[in-house]
Amino acid sequence: MVAGMDEDALEQRLVELETRLAFQEQALAELSQALAEMRLERARTDELLHAVLADLRGLRGALYADPASEPPPPHY
Repeated sequence: MVAGMDEDALEQRLVELETRLAFQEQALAELSQALAEMRLERARTDELLHAVLADLRGLRGALYADPASEPPPPHY
């Protein structure tokens, strides 16, 4: 026997700890899955942003083929 704890109390404590561990493992798996999904979403967003920026550069190049005709930047 361990310092005043009977066998039933130890068994109950062990079950409680195993239950907590199971919930933590499940939460960790869910967080890992959510992180993986967010990384994929971020990669898709980055690709889309790069495509939009490339299109914008192309449009600006077509609109302002002569650099002298490009309007000055806005002043703040």
